[in-house]
Amino acid sequence: MNSRNAMHVSEGATSKPPRQFIRRHSVIVRITHWLNVICLSVLLLSGLQIFNAHPRLYWGKFGADADHALLDIGSQQRADGLHGYVAIGSLRVETTGVLGVSREAGQLAPRAFPEWLTIPSYHDLGAGRNWHFTFAWLLVVNGAIYLLHGLLRGHIRRDLLPGADQLTPKHLRQELVDHARLRFAKGDEARRYNALQKLTYLAVALGLLPLMVLTGLTMSPGMDAVFPFLPDLFGGRPSARTLHFITATLLVLFVVVHVLMVVLSGFWNNMRSMVNGRYAIDRSGEVQ
Repeated sequence: MNSRNAMHVSEGATSKPPRQFIRRHSVIVRITHWLNVICLSVLLLSGLQIFNAHPRLYWGKFGADADHALLDIGSQQRADGLHGYVAIGSLRVETTGVLGVSREAGQLAPRAFPEWLTIPSYHDLGAGRNWHFTFAWLLVVNGAIYLLHGLLRGHIRRDLLPGADQLTPKHLRQELVDHARLRFAKGDEARRYNALQKLTYLAVALGLLPLMVLTGLTMSPGMDAVFPFLPDLFGGRPSARTLHFITATLLVLFVVVHVLMVVLSGFWNNMRSMVNGRYAIDRSGEVQ
């Protein structure tokens, strides 16, 4: 091989293939996505403020006995000072400095969730409820716009419903293995969500979020007067409050995993697709 051919091979081996941009997200999807980020963030932090007013969860119509709480985040004064704890059933773990008791103004104070995790940071149940209700209704309106757009434009059918080829046991097992090994889709496969993504997004959009809204409405005496079947639907208002807390926890877990996957599978490419709708794939099938 002469030097010219050798140079040609070397350049071809080191040059990067040109990227191909595809349109992944519509304007409505992108706007509703970022509004959801804002709404869920405020709802979580204001919800913790509300929870601090009575940091216990029960099950049933008349659950109000601290000795039989499913979850209890509290504090206890001992000879050596104030101690925080988290109790789940009969299991009790000391969490001084984080949950139950946190440091405020340089000293330990009884507080289920610390001030840096609540809106507002100081104890104000009324303000927390105002923040929570305002952004809850914004979330409902935003979600309705997303679902209506998804149905009319075919986004849900085209992008979120898994195809028959994606639901076979063999395919699902392979996707689980690929996710565990951090092997992400490339080439044409990167043009669509995989089955695990689709099933997860459907579970959140059509399962967790509606459940969170319904259990939230059930805790409102005014809503219960208009829709008296709501408390019975969830086994009582204390049970609805517990389900509301569990749903919020699952949503936080979803967000953590979602952000982790965004970072690991190509942070800037994923962020660009959710900002201007363009997602980059190179011609050799490798995601940029």
